[in-house]
Amino acid sequence: MTEELPGEAGPGTGRVRVAVIEDHPLYRRSVERVLEESPDVELGAVVDSVARFHVQKQPAGSVVLLDLGLPGVAGAAAVLEVCELGHHVLVVSAQAESDQVLSAIAAGAKGFLSKDVDVDELLIAIRAVAEGGAYVSAVVAGMIIKDNTERPVQRPEMELSPREEQVLRLVAAGERDIDIARILGIGVRTVRGYLDRIRDKTGERRRPGLVKEAIRRGLVGSPGRKP
Repeated sequence: MTEELPGEAGPGTGRVRVAVIEDHPLYRRSVERVLEESPDVELGAVVDSVARFHVQKQPAGSVVLLDLGLPGVAGAAAVLEVCELGHHVLVVSAQAESDQVLSAIAAGAKGFLSKDVDVDELLIAIRAVAEGGAYVSAVVAGMIIKDNTERPVQRPEMELSPREEQVLRLVAAGERDIDIARILGIGVRTVRGYLDRIRDKTGERRRPGLVKEAIRRGLVGSPGRKP
Protein backbone atom coordinates (compact mmCIF):
# COMPACT_ATOMS: atom_id res chain seq x y z
CA MET A 1 0.00 0.00 0.00
CA THR A 2 1.39 3.41 -0.99
CA GLU A 3 1.65 5.86 1.88
CA GLU A 4 -0.23 9.07 1.33
CA LEU A 5 1.83 12.21 1.85
CA PRO A 6 0.42 15.12 3.88
CA GLY A 7 -1.86 17.17 1.63
CA GLU A 8 -1.94 14.57 -1.15
CA ALA A 9 -5.26 13.98 -2.90
CA GLY A 10 -4.64 10.25 -2.98
CA PRO A 11 -1.94 7.58 -3.19
CA GLY A 12 0.22 8.01 -6.25
CA THR A 13 -1.77 10.95 -7.62
CA GLY A 14 0.87 13.61 -6.97
CA ARG A 15 -2.00 16.07 -6.43
CA VAL A 16 -2.40 18.29 -3.40
CA ARG A 17 -5.69 18.94 -1.64
CA VAL A 18 -6.09 22.71 -1.26
CA ALA A 19 -8.80 24.83 0.36
CA VAL A 20 -9.21 28.61 0.46
CA ILE A 21 -10.50 30.88 3.23
CA GLU A 22 -10.65 34.41 1.82
CA ASP A 23 -13.36 37.04 2.32
CA HIS A 24 -12.58 39.33 -0.63
CA PRO A 25 -14.83 38.05 -3.47
CA LEU A 26 -12.67 39.15 -6.40
CA TYR A 27 -9.40 37.86 -4.92
CA ARG A 28 -11.09 34.65 -3.79
CA ARG A 29 -12.38 33.98 -7.30
CA SER A 30 -8.96 34.74 -8.82
CA VAL A 31 -7.21 32.26 -6.52
CA GLU A 32 -9.95 29.70 -7.11
CA ARG A 33 -9.45 29.98 -10.88
CA VAL A 34 -5.65 29.59 -10.56
CA LEU A 35 -6.05 26.46 -8.45
CA GLU A 36 -8.71 24.96 -10.73
CA GLU A 37 -6.32 25.32 -13.66
CA SER A 38 -3.36 23.76 -11.82
CA PRO A 39 -2.98 20.07 -12.76
CA ASP A 40 -1.38 19.09 -9.44
CA VAL A 41 -4.10 20.63 -7.24
CA GLU A 42 -7.38 19.12 -6.09
CA LEU A 43 -9.47 22.12 -5.06
CA GLY A 44 -11.73 21.70 -2.05
CA ALA A 45 -13.63 24.22 0.06
CA VAL A 46 -13.55 27.86 -1.05
CA VAL A 47 -15.20 29.98 1.64
CA ASP A 48 -15.16 33.42 3.22
CA SER A 49 -14.79 32.58 6.93
CA VAL A 50 -13.49 29.98 9.35
CA ALA A 51 -17.07 29.29 10.45
CA ARG A 52 -18.08 28.34 6.90
CA PHE A 53 -14.91 26.27 6.57
CA HIS A 54 -16.00 24.15 9.55
CA VAL A 55 -19.26 23.31 7.75
CA GLN A 56 -17.43 22.12 4.62
CA LYS A 57 -15.61 19.27 6.44
CA GLN A 58 -12.46 19.56 4.35
CA PRO A 59 -10.35 16.34 4.61
CA ALA A 60 -7.61 16.66 7.22
CA GLY A 61 -4.10 17.15 5.89
CA SER A 62 -5.13 19.71 3.26
CA VAL A 63 -3.16 22.87 2.54
CA VAL A 64 -5.40 25.80 3.49
CA LEU A 65 -4.75 29.22 1.97
CA LEU A 66 -5.86 31.58 4.72
CA ASP A 67 -6.36 35.32 4.80
CA LEU A 68 -5.87 37.02 8.18
CA GLY A 69 -8.45 39.80 7.86
CA LEU A 70 -11.53 37.58 8.03
CA PRO A 71 -14.99 38.18 9.51
CA GLY A 72 -15.45 36.42 12.84
CA VAL A 73 -12.36 34.46 13.84
CA ALA A 74 -9.35 36.25 12.34
CA GLY A 75 -5.59 36.68 12.56
CA ALA A 76 -3.51 34.24 14.60
CA ALA A 77 -6.70 32.84 16.19
CA ALA A 78 -7.91 31.77 12.73
CA VAL A 79 -4.54 30.12 12.02
CA LEU A 80 -4.68 28.22 15.30
CA GLU A 81 -8.26 27.04 14.75
CA VAL A 82 -7.57 25.72 11.23
CA CYS A 83 -4.33 24.04 12.37
CA GLU A 84 -6.23 22.29 15.16
CA LEU A 85 -8.48 20.74 12.49
CA GLY A 86 -5.38 18.95 11.18
CA HIS A 87 -4.57 21.16 8.19
CA HIS A 88 -1.39 22.85 6.92
CA VAL A 89 -1.97 26.61 6.91
CA LEU A 90 -0.37 28.82 4.27
CA VAL A 91 -1.24 32.44 5.02
CA VAL A 92 -1.85 34.67 1.99
CA SER A 93 -2.58 38.11 3.34
CA ALA A 94 -2.25 41.82 2.73
CA GLN A 95 -1.41 42.08 6.45
CA ALA A 96 2.30 41.29 6.06
CA GLU A 97 3.77 43.39 8.85
CA SER A 98 6.40 41.80 11.06
CA ASP A 99 4.08 41.25 14.03
CA GLN A 100 1.36 39.62 11.92
CA VAL A 101 3.84 37.28 10.24
CA LEU A 102 5.42 36.18 13.51
CA SER A 103 2.09 35.74 15.28
CA ALA A 104 0.71 33.62 12.43
CA ILE A 105 3.76 31.36 12.30
CA ALA A 106 3.85 31.05 16.08
CA ALA A 107 0.18 29.96 15.90
CA GLY A 108 1.13 27.14 13.54
CA ALA A 109 1.17 28.53 9.99
CA LYS A 110 3.65 26.68 7.77
CA GLY A 111 4.10 29.59 5.39
CA PHE A 112 3.32 33.24 4.75
CA LEU A 113 2.85 35.04 1.43
CA SER A 114 1.80 38.61 0.69
CA LYS A 115 -1.15 39.04 -1.66
CA ASP A 116 1.03 40.43 -4.45
CA VAL A 117 2.67 37.01 -4.87
CA ASP A 118 2.71 35.67 -8.43
CA VAL A 119 1.07 32.42 -9.51
CA ASP A 120 4.32 30.45 -9.83
CA GLU A 121 5.45 31.29 -6.30
CA LEU A 122 2.00 30.52 -4.89
CA LEU A 123 2.11 27.02 -6.38
CA ILE A 124 5.72 26.49 -5.21
CA ALA A 125 4.71 27.49 -1.68
CA ILE A 126 1.68 25.16 -1.73
CA ARG A 127 3.83 22.21 -2.75
CA ALA A 128 6.53 23.02 -0.17
CA VAL A 129 3.96 23.16 2.64
CA ALA A 130 2.20 20.01 1.42
CA GLU A 131 5.51 18.13 1.54
CA GLY A 132 6.07 19.10 5.17
CA GLY A 133 8.28 22.11 4.62
CA ALA A 134 7.88 25.80 5.38
CA TYR A 135 7.76 28.77 3.03
CA VAL A 136 8.02 32.53 3.51
CA SER A 137 8.05 34.72 0.41
CA ALA A 138 11.14 36.82 -0.27
CA VAL A 139 9.15 40.04 0.23
CA VAL A 140 7.95 38.96 3.67
CA ALA A 141 11.36 37.57 4.69
CA GLY A 142 12.95 40.85 3.58
CA MET A 143 10.62 42.80 5.85
CA ILE A 144 11.56 40.62 8.83
CA ILE A 145 15.27 40.95 8.09
CA LYS A 146 14.98 44.73 7.66
CA ASP A 147 13.12 45.02 10.95
CA ASN A 148 15.81 42.98 12.66
CA THR A 149 18.77 44.86 11.18
CA GLU A 150 17.34 48.23 12.17
CA ARG A 151 17.56 47.25 15.85
CA PRO A 152 20.80 47.87 17.78
CA VAL A 153 23.15 44.91 17.76
CA GLN A 154 23.51 43.67 21.31
CA ARG A 155 25.75 40.66 20.81
CA PRO A 156 27.79 38.97 18.09
CA GLU A 157 25.98 36.22 16.23
CA MET A 158 26.74 32.76 17.56
CA GLU A 159 26.78 29.82 15.19
CA LEU A 160 24.18 27.11 15.70
CA SER A 161 25.00 23.42 15.41
CA PRO A 162 23.29 21.46 12.59
CA ARG A 163 20.92 19.90 15.13
CA GLU A 164 20.10 23.29 16.65
CA GLU A 165 19.33 24.58 13.16
CA GLN A 166 16.99 21.62 12.62
CA VAL A 167 15.17 22.38 15.85
CA LEU A 168 14.94 26.11 15.07
CA ARG A 169 13.63 25.36 11.57
CA LEU A 170 10.89 23.16 13.04
CA VAL A 171 9.96 25.85 15.56
CA ALA A 172 9.60 28.28 12.66
CA ALA A 173 7.36 25.76 10.89
CA GLY A 174 4.98 25.93 13.84
CA GLU A 175 5.80 22.53 15.38
CA ARG A 176 5.32 21.97 19.11
CA ASP A 177 8.08 20.52 21.28
CA ILE A 178 6.43 17.10 21.29
CA ASP A 179 6.16 17.14 17.47
CA ILE A 180 9.81 18.17 17.09
CA ALA A 181 10.80 15.24 19.30
CA ARG A 182 8.76 12.84 17.16
CA ILE A 183 10.12 14.19 13.86
CA LEU A 184 13.76 14.06 15.01
CA GLY A 185 13.41 10.80 16.96
CA ILE A 186 14.59 12.29 20.24
CA GLY A 187 13.05 12.95 23.65
CA VAL A 188 11.04 16.05 24.52
CA ARG A 189 13.54 16.91 27.27
CA THR A 190 16.33 16.76 24.69
CA VAL A 191 14.37 19.11 22.42
CA ARG A 192 13.95 21.56 25.29
CA GLY A 193 17.65 21.33 26.00
CA TYR A 194 18.38 22.33 22.40
CA LEU A 195 15.86 25.17 22.70
CA ASP A 196 17.58 26.43 25.84
CA ARG A 197 20.91 26.52 23.98
CA ILE A 198 19.32 28.23 21.00
CA ARG A 199 17.82 30.87 23.29
CA ASP A 200 21.18 31.43 24.96
CA LYS A 201 22.92 31.82 21.59
CA THR A 202 20.30 34.05 19.95
CA GLY A 203 19.03 36.02 22.94
CA GLU A 204 15.46 35.26 21.83
CA ARG A 205 13.38 33.84 24.67
CA ARG A 206 9.89 33.62 23.14
CA ARG A 207 8.71 31.57 20.15
CA PRO A 208 7.87 34.57 17.89
CA GLY A 209 11.42 35.81 18.40
CA LEU A 210 12.80 32.38 17.50
CA VAL A 211 10.68 32.42 14.34
CA LYS A 212 12.16 35.78 13.39
CA GLU A 213 15.66 34.44 14.08
CA ALA A 214 15.02 31.42 11.84
CA ILE A 215 13.89 33.70 9.02
CA ARG A 216 16.89 35.99 9.49
CA ARG A 217 19.27 33.01 9.34
CA GLY A 218 17.67 31.78 6.11
CA LEU A 219 16.19 28.65 7.67
CA VAL A 220 12.67 29.40 6.36
CA GLY A 221 11.51 30.20 2.86
CA SER A 222 13.59 28.14 0.45
CA PRO A 223 11.34 26.35 -2.05
CA GLY A 224 11.16 22.66 -1.33
CA ARG A 225 13.29 22.88 1.81
CA LYS A 226 12.15 20.48 4.47
CA PRO A 227 12.84 20.55 8.18
